[in-house]
Amino acid sequence: MSVSVAPSSGSPSRGRPLALAAAVCLLSFTAFWVAQRLAHVNMLDVMVYRAEAETLRAGGDLYAMRATSANLAMTYPPIAAVLFLPLTLVSVPVMRTLSTAGNLLLVIALVQLSLPLVRPALSRGAARADLWRTTLWVAAVVVWCEPVWTTLRYGQINLLVAVAVLWDLTRREGSRWAGLGIGLATAVKLTPGLFMVLLFAAGLLLWRRDRTLNQWLRTALTATGTFLAATLAMALALPADSKTFWTRTLFETGRVGHTEETANQSLSGVLARLMHTDAPGLWWVATAALLGGAAMVLAVRAAIRGDKAVAVTVTAFTALMISPISWSHHWVWCVPLLILLYDRSTRAWPVTGAVALAFASFALWWVPHDPGRPELDQNAGQMLLSAVYPLTATAVFAGYALAVWRTRTPRTVTDRATGSEAVGREPQAGREAQAVAKE
Repeated sequence: MSVSVAPSSGSPSRGRPLALAAAVCLLSFTAFWVAQRLAHVNMLDVMVYRAEAETLRAGGDLYAMRATSANLAMTYPPIAAVLFLPLTLVSVPVMRTLSTAGNLLLVIALVQLSLPLVRPALSRGAARADLWRTTLWVAAVVVWCEPVWTTLRYGQINLLVAVAVLWDLTRREGSRWAGLGIGLATAVKLTPGLFMVLLFAAGLLLWRRDRTLNQWLRTALTATGTFLAATLAMALALPADSKTFWTRTLFETGRVGHTEETANQSLSGVLARLMHTDAPGLWWVATAALLGGAAMVLAVRAAIRGDKAVAVTVTAFTALMISPISWSHHWVWCVPLLILLYDRSTRAWPVTGAVALAFASFALWWVPHDPGRPELDQNAGQMLLSAVYPLTATAVFAGYALAVWRTRTPRTVTDRATGSEAVGREPQAGREAQAVAKE
């Protein structure tokens, strides 16, 4: 992925690379669409979304509903059923077509937001032509990653959630709208709430240093207000369903699926398979607290040093790791991770290629998996394959932490005139920003 930020001359010769990138992306997406049709994808989740909306329209109990031949239940807060109402306005074949087309457009949007997150200069002026050309080339490739494939296979909303979060975090300084996406995403799916933790932690630390209302804190307040407003609105509009979700359904992780399933790529899933149990209990709590806490220290540290790309990516992967259930299709955050690794790594192709292989190999599906729950009896090799995403994320975290440690400088310097200590800023920020994946 070669990114050029040179000014565009507007000549026909510069238009041809963009047209070529668009043609390649269209060809890749068409092949992807055909491959999914040949694979007879069932788009199970979008059928459940439709059933939830139909239950809402009929005045039924959202959390007593069961849909499809798999007898699936609603697992999201009540606001999700409201947002899914448009699905009931078209036929099922049209809904499936629109879901696939919409998710393919969201792949482009995810890449288009991830690139300026990693390299902000791409969002400015003449560089935007290079941004679109690179976006189309990258989208043509990453659409074949397993998390993206599986998201479209089920008709899931993971790409929409990631785009909503990144839209907030790539707004210009001072934007009053930044935070709406994270707030709504959290109201629908809860796990994006960890971004609010990042925003508040970084915002408060920067406020303590500068005593100004910074962008991190503004975005945190907007996101929190949006989440609370959406949730309270649903409590007023759907009081019975809201009470059921927040007092009972929220804690019933079994409604989502068995913890030990190979598709569950969270720490709880890894521990369940390792311990041959469907309830890792306190072992998961302790491990999630330890790894999650350490990872969030890295994320907040990157944020206050001005490296938003690292802060956002680490937070996204931390949320996936510590969640009780993180299906493989939730890991669409591999897209910004791959872009970040290629941009920052001193060994760009080997490092990025190794991580890309983990997400494109479908290795987690090479182990036995069926309703008979064979994951409870995995051997060591099968456990490694079915833990491919958490192991990759842990390796990235460890590599970044080691690189930062090796390039660290004292965090405080003494002002010779006043004798006071001040936080070292630019030199350390520059070194830490280049430290990603150098190990």
